[in-house]
Order: sequence, then structure tokens, then C-alpha cells
Amino acid sequence: MLISFPYSLPPKSWHRQLLLMISCGLVLVFILNGKRVSGSLTTPLMVYPELTDQHEGEFSVLTYNIAGLPQLISSAKSPRAASIRTIGKRISDFDIVNVQEDFNYNEDLYAENTHPYRTISMGGVPFSDGLSTLSKYPIVASKRIPWTDCSGADCLTPKGFSYTRIQLAKQVYLDVYNVHATAQNNPTAVAMRNKNLAQFTAFLQTNSPCNALLIMGDFNANYAFAGDQIGDFMQQSSLFDSWVLLQNKGYLPALAENFQAPAALGITDAVESIDKIYFRNSDELILHPADYLVQKGLFVTESGIPLSDHCAISLRLKWKLVNP
Repeated sequence: MLISFPYSLPPKSWHRQLLLMISCGLVLVFILNGKRVSGSLTTPLMVYPELTDQHEGEFSVLTYNIAGLPQLISSAKSPRAASIRTIGKRISDFDIVNVQEDFNYNEDLYAENTHPYRTISMGGVPFSDGLSTLSKYPIVASKRIPWTDCSGADCLTPKGFSYTRIQLAKQVYLDVYNVHATAQNNPTAVAMRNKNLAQFTAFLQTNSPCNALLIMGDFNANYAFAGDQIGDFMQQSSLFDSWVLLQNKGYLPALAENFQAPAALGITDAVESIDKIYFRNSDELILHPADYLVQKGLFVTESGIPLSDHCAISLRLKWKLVNP
């Protein structure tokens, strides 16, 4: 989550004390937890038809920071285990899903989820990057990459980004990335977040130089915040932002003096979220977006309490081969 402080930051020594307190707290939580979360295999849960030689089609996607830190230190208001179990069930309606902060409740996330293909959890805090991808299409390759630069509490886990190659049809593949950038907006965190984006850009140029892309995740960045370079990242990687394209008439928000990020749970379809969905076409595969939605009503408890401290963002994408 990107947090704006309305007051000047305390001296660095205060930060060191806070980091030490957080570290001790996380160690205590891990000891109380008593085990790594085992995750789940990518073996299909049911019989799915074999992929065909389709030349076009469509699929739905969703990105969601599920606030999977241990209950003791989570900023989400609803009970974590029960909420994440409900999240796992409800995200089953979407074809490709990226979640962030899938730390200590991966077994709950996967318990009632019906996606036949799911990445394997790294475990709970402090072992995991919290990134999981769930898909109704085969995941034929996957890789996790930690950030080389971090700040504050983000250095306590191997936070970073992950890559999956997903097969949409018999000869159709899509490179899908799941991203969780450094949080906070103090000068050090902003500098580290920009380094995160530079690292990610370099990885894309080396590993997916000409491929169609789907990039979803929690970027902890806003276009209107002068310190963030998210617009430069988008242009350098030839990406389209689905919110900019569908909800903001194709225009990037202008820089705002004294910018304050909106509350993560307060965004609407008309308001930029730090949770973003990017895509890129290739010479072989064209993606066409539709129906960008902030999924507020779907991810709440029976009494209306949000299941996480972020909103889930969804999108529908049509795809077509250029030369079938």
C-alpha cells in the first residue's frame, strides 16, 4: 500500500528502531505459526478439454492484493483465514488471476478454489514473495525474481515479481507477470521503487522482448505522484494501461503538487488504483481490452466488510492471431 504521511518523517534512528521492532514481531509470528505453508500443486482439479487450434478468443483477468500477512500484523479488518478462503472461492470465476501478499494463508486461498493450474507457494513470512498466479489455462513455465533493492519492512521478505507463460490455445502463448513493488512514499522507498521498475524493465527486455504481455499487480505507484516513474516504465516497455485506456480516455493523469494517494479501498472505476493491469501486443498476437472494473461488491463479507485492504481489479481481454 502507498501511504502518504501528512507530517515530516522522524530521524533515521527512529526508522531503525521501528524496523527492529517489526523484525522481532515477524520472527515471533513465524515461531507461533510453527510451519511453512505447503501451497498446492499445479495438477488439474478436474478434466478440462484439450486445447484446440483457436485463432481468437477471450478471457477474464483479475489482480488482487489479498492482505495475507499473519492476523496479528495484518491491516485488513476481516478475519484473515476465513476471508482468504472466501477470496479463493470467488476468484474462481476469473480465467487468470494474480494475487499479492499470499503469505500465511495459501492453504486457505487454494482450499475452495477451482483453478486447475496454480503456482506453488513459497511458504509463509519470511520465506515467501507472496505472489501466486492461478489460471484456467495451462501454466507451462514459471519463475520468481526478487528485487535487488528494497526499503524498510519490504526487505523482510523476498518481495519482487514472478513470470508465468500461459497457453491460451494450442499454439498461442502469453507471458504473464505478477508484480509487487516497494511500498511507502518516503524518499528512500520512492528511490527503491524506481529501481524496482528499472530492474523489471530490464528483465522484460531480455526475457520477453517481442512477446505479448499481461502484467498485473500492486505497483504502489501513481502517475500523478512526481516521485514515481510509472509513466516512464509504461512507455519504455511499450505497454498499455487498461485503466488509462478504458477509463481515462487514453490520457495519463497530470502530475499533482502535494499529491496524496487515494485510500486503497476508496477507489472507483474512475480513480487510478495502485493495483494495475498492463498489456502489450506482439507481431503475432493482438489483445483488445474491455470491461475494466473495480470489484467492490464481490469481495466483502456478509456484513459488507472488505475481504482485504485493497480492491480487486478485473478486466476482460479479447485475443486474435495476426496471421492464423
